[in-house]
Amino acid sequence: MSSASAPTRSVGGVELPAAGTWKLDPGHAEVGFVGRHFMLTKIRGRFTSVEATVEIGERPEDSKVTAVIDVTSLATGDQARDEHIKSADFFDAEKFPQATFKSTSVTWDGVEGKLIGDLTIKEVTHSVTLDVEYLGYARDPWDNDRIVFSAKGKINREDWGLTWNMVLESGGILVSKEIELVLDLEALRQV
Repeated sequence: MSSASAPTRSVGGVELPAAGTWKLDPGHAEVGFVGRHFMLTKIRGRFTSVEATVEIGERPEDSKVTAVIDVTSLATGDQARDEHIKSADFFDAEKFPQATFKSTSVTWDGVEGKLIGDLTIKEVTHSVTLDVEYLGYARDPWDNDRIVFSAKGKINREDWGLTWNMVLESGGILVSKEIELVLDLEALRQV
């Protein structure tokens, strides 16, 4: 295999993905979030339908990410909760079936970086910072080149108009305002 077609390259002595276009493999992606119920219990949710493209730049900091999240694909493991979160109290998925993310800047050091981008939910856009880690490369049994990343960040859901809540008799609120974003992603090299 020539170096021009190699799926990875050395940047500053670290193996990173080759420059080019990589598409998210939705069957091997976890685009999730964690919130708190009663300010105690962690409740996890995920979106099962996400499309994303990663454009790896010649310089890692020139890389770009775009994603479209199908809000109607939300799953938390409880159908009644899913329907409530999709309702007008939160995502209003019938009126706003998609959320989007578009990166605006990348900083990179070794296998870790910060990805800053615009997250749009219900036509409201705010900047989000994700801490990203490149976990490595693998070639699957069907000769597809795959790269694997994880990312985490925190947002205040109320910034996007997701404000429904209830005050508890004992004090505090039913649903946390702070939401942790948790992503584990595989992307396929496009030829």
